[in-house]
Amino acid sequence: MTDPWTLSADGFAGLATPRARLLVLAGHAILAPSSHNTQPWRFRLGADRLDLLADRSRALPVVDPEDRALVISCGAALGHLRVAAEALGQGLDVTLLPEPAEPDLLARILPGPVRAPMRAELLAAIHARRTTRAAFTTEALAQPLPLAEAPGVTLHWRTAPAERHAIAELVAEGDRAQMADPGFRGELAAWVRSRHAASRDGMSGAAFGMPDLLSFMGAMAIRRFDMGAGQAAHDMALAENSPALGVLTTPGDTPRDWLRAGEALSRATLALTAAGLKHSYLNQPIEVPALRLKLAALLGTREFPQILLRAGYGPDISPSVRRPLEEVLVEAG
Repeated sequence: MTDPWTLSADGFAGLATPRARLLVLAGHAILAPSSHNTQPWRFRLGADRLDLLADRSRALPVVDPEDRALVISCGAALGHLRVAAEALGQGLDVTLLPEPAEPDLLARILPGPVRAPMRAELLAAIHARRTTRAAFTTEALAQPLPLAEAPGVTLHWRTAPAERHAIAELVAEGDRAQMADPGFRGELAAWVRSRHAASRDGMSGAAFGMPDLLSFMGAMAIRRFDMGAGQAAHDMALAENSPALGVLTTPGDTPRDWLRAGEALSRATLALTAAGLKHSYLNQPIEVPALRLKLAALLGTREFPQILLRAGYGPDISPSVRRPLEEVLVEAG
């Protein structure tokens, strides 16, 4: 089985058919981040068309009852696909939500004319990007922070200690609320994997700092015990000590907004990676409805917070597992 992270775009310009080029772009899309590393996408491939589909069998009904995060994850995959196309000189014609009668069809992608390649550094970043859950150094950032590069999406960066502290308190409050819910704990535990597990999805226990021998026991502990106080203290420290916290917001809270937020997330995380910065997510205040309102108030916006991420300098880590492209690909009828 080919490791999706080793995909090469060499020879892309010489590919003879739109189908072959779309297949390479889809291979870059599946390297996008997703909630719990569920990878909740499928791609329907035709001779000259690629459809991005939501795979709702991989939904998280407790933490994400409206599939908001699921659609954002698919939007991130679309963002990666667009970035790869730009870097490889492939024009695209993309229509979001093209068929109201088919709500799982999130985007239709048609190849367009050849264009001058641009932003090759972001193509390299697709392969280098990691979700780094470890603590960052407190070193001030030397690089400018990226903007939201998607229509209608705003990325609010907060770097002042008092602002980070206020957001960190909401993260801790979210941890306590979520970990008190046995349903939430069970859902989270179901996606924690041992590093040696055969599964190609989910979150490695190592990503949480668990040794291999504790990964299975850690999942059981998450399921059985309310560890909210400890998790809250841990995540509050992560948030407070990260040099920058960023919140993506959208004017509405619809599937179209979620897709746009996912595309903006893709470009922001790739820009951070290209600049030598690490990132991860602290979405607890967005996943708890009452805290989502408080977070918007802290930001001074009437828009809807969609993603909370942190950025800084941190350790290099191995990539998370990915399902192979053939597992998420279906043929157009």
